Amino acid sequence: MAAPGKKSFPLRLDPALYTALERAAAGDFRSVNTQIEVLLREAMARRGVKVAASEPARRGRPKKDDGNA
Repeated sequence: MAAPGKKSFPLRLDPALYTALERAAAGDFRSVNTQIEVLLREAMARRGVKVAASEPARRGRPKKDDGNA
């Protein structure tokens, strides 16, 4: 399931390419999906295409309401 606000689509890759992506992702402590996104952003930047950075996903527990409302 895709994270909220992320576009999901099927992608077919050569098995050897996927294996190389897995190795690169593991070396960078990333998922294969995140590794592909990073590589695509780098490639777009090299071509001079500006891609706006998305708002990062919220992590952790929501802050507790202090009850003073």
